[in-house]
Amino acid sequence: MTDENRPDQRGPILFLILLMMLALLTVAWGVGHPQAFADSATPPRGGIDPASSGVSPGRPSTTPTDPAQDDSPPPTGPTTSPAAPGDPATLPSGSRRVFGGHRFLVAYYGTAETGALGVLGETRPDEMQRRVHRAAAPFKRPGQPVQVVYELIVTIADRSAGPDGDYSHDIDRRSVARYIRAAHRHGALLLLDLQPGRSDFLAVAKRWAWALKDPWVGLALDPEWRLGPHLAPAQVVGHVRATEVNRTSSWLAAVTRRLHLPEKLFVLHQFRTTMIEDIARVRARRGLAMVQHVDGFGTRGEKMATYHAVQRAGQFTMGLKIFYDEDRDRMGPAFVHAIRPRVRFVSYQ
Repeated sequence: MTDENRPDQRGPILFLILLMMLALLTVAWGVGHPQAFADSATPPRGGIDPASSGVSPGRPSTTPTDPAQDDSPPPTGPTTSPAAPGDPATLPSGSRRVFGGHRFLVAYYGTAETGALGVLGETRPDEMQRRVHRAAAPFKRPGQPVQVVYELIVTIADRSAGPDGDYSHDIDRRSVARYIRAAHRHGALLLLDLQPGRSDFLAVAKRWAWALKDPWVGLALDPEWRLGPHLAPAQVVGHVRATEVNRTSSWLAAVTRRLHLPEKLFVLHQFRTTMIEDIARVRARRGLAMVQHVDGFGTRGEKMATYHAVQRAGQFTMGLKIFYDEDRDRMGPAFVHAIRPRVRFVSYQ
């Protein structure tokens, strides 16, 4: 075969060289950006959404470890991230204190995608925001601005034991992320409410470490649904010991401190003195706005009797729940502002 008729091999060789160069560039980029591959390969963790399944699922089988080690984001993460030490994050008001500027807090309470547990989930978050804003506006006073709060039950007590036997389940993480995004759109605080069943509050709170890293997200403990080893929800009113509250608040304060976050809401629900044993031993924590939230429904007289029986205004900032359906002669803003010891936080259920 003559040189004129011999096939030209240069084209395929150049093509192979280009492929090898492209492969080397891809490997080099991947070394510098490992999270790009990790994010696409890691499935989101979370419980089954009870609204879509029609059942009360058990707790997710895969749960976060210590919050200092668990850096997994929500499936659709919050709109902000913790600030660097030199650029501290603030609350929606621009302050780092929850009640800074004499703020009065007004919340809607419930869980996601259902009105069965409160008004929060009766509508989509944006429509709910309009409703809670209308409810909050009359509480505003000269020198006392109002801060809107979404109190979202993220761990719900169940009548059945469930796969792990703790009589509670977590809602879908995507639902929580949706409320985090709504809070950031509308300048609201988000409060994660725990009904732990037979689990302890600290263990359950750690499952929500990913959300509590957000500067605007706080924590509420509801001892009514904290049960002993042989009890089930709705059989008795639960209770918690001060030592368990202190362990939980210490952990949350450490998260706040480590991430240089602004002050977080830390709320204790109560309507009987027996619900929090040795409440005088509950410790104040730097970085947490400690609130005793007095629940209970009925007439104004009945609610005020409960309030005065359990309130510890010298130890906590005071809160009060108002029920749309169960309360009779429902309290209005003027009545609430006249209560002594002074109320600084109202939630509607």
